[in-house]
Amino acid sequence: MDNAATTWTHPEVLKVMLPYFTENFGNPSSIHLFGRRVRGVVENSREEISKLIGATPREIIFTSGGSEADNLAIVGTAYANESKGKHIITSSIEHHAVLDTCKFLENRGFKVTYLSVDKYGFVDPDDVRNAIRDDTILITIMHSNNEIGTIQPIQEIGEIAKERKIYFHTDAVQSVGTLPIDVNELKVDFLSMSAHKFYGPKGVGALYVRNGVRPVPLIHGGAQERKRRAGTENVAGIVGMAKALAIAHEDMQEHTTHLVALREHLIKGIFEKIDKVRLNGHPTKRLPGNVNISFEFVEGESILISLDAMGIAASSGSACTSGSLEPSHVLKAIGLPPETAHGSIRFTLGRGNTEEDVDYLIEVLPMIIERLRAMSPLFVKDA
Repeated sequence: MDNAATTWTHPEVLKVMLPYFTENFGNPSSIHLFGRRVRGVVENSREEISKLIGATPREIIFTSGGSEADNLAIVGTAYANESKGKHIITSSIEHHAVLDTCKFLENRGFKVTYLSVDKYGFVDPDDVRNAIRDDTILITIMHSNNEIGTIQPIQEIGEIAKERKIYFHTDAVQSVGTLPIDVNELKVDFLSMSAHKFYGPKGVGALYVRNGVRPVPLIHGGAQERKRRAGTENVAGIVGMAKALAIAHEDMQEHTTHLVALREHLIKGIFEKIDKVRLNGHPTKRLPGNVNISFEFVEGESILISLDAMGIAASSGSACTSGSLEPSHVLKAIGLPPETAHGSIRFTLGRGNTEEDVDYLIEVLPMIIERLRAMSPLFVKDA
């Protein structure tokens, strides 16, 4: 139940990838038959992915994943437009692939405004509007939050950015393959995605870049990706990404209905069997498989270890920050005190999960919480 961290590779995805490790091993930049054969496959994959998000093939840049896509959008735009201004707007609950990139730019003379969020984790579009300055060159707000699942009002923010002629990037790593995405409806100039979040392979992602927008490349050394990202393309990964996204779109509505049913069953079961708990994020405007719960008087790490011993995988936040002793920046931003944030667990349901899985979790979790609370010096059982 940690599908937000990563997903397994779909068998059909693996099947279409395998030939590009063996017989179809050519370099797409080679002009001979072996190269031309795989070049056509890369371009077909580019077309398939672009079609599924409402883009054109030339607007897709393949990357090594979501973090590189975020970096290319943010740093590339900053460097391409620093003569016009050095101000960037983002939110306080972004993934560290965005936050740390913004901090990198701050160390190089750029100014960043970090917008606060409400108790559900929503960014107020009016706050975005009010933060815009004459020197603002980029707005970057995630599509949905990886920890609490809240889905942001991206279309409204996109309209503001378009009205003010400011570039707009959204990190949609948790959304692509799970929610319907149309870059034109969202009015974004950049959109990041990563294959391993929707049952594709790790190590491959893409950045949508609207036609006419030209970020400065981060990787130099070749003419690949129309000189926007040098390096021999990960052909097998690209093929797998396109297939995974196609599968995700084929049954998206059915899959979403299944996940929402499991999610609501899990939330209901936890609240019925355990007291002093809190659901983090918006109750309905959230990713279909996301359940983030705070358990008072218990430390999240202890819950995770106990769950792991029972065969249940979950997380206390983003996989990219596991091992950190600091409470989640997302939970702090929505107003949770540190002791409550430390007792929070993220369950993220996926294709492999069943109602029986949820029932098992609902059965063992109350025993785990009761045992851990009994050892806590802070917990006092109600009389």
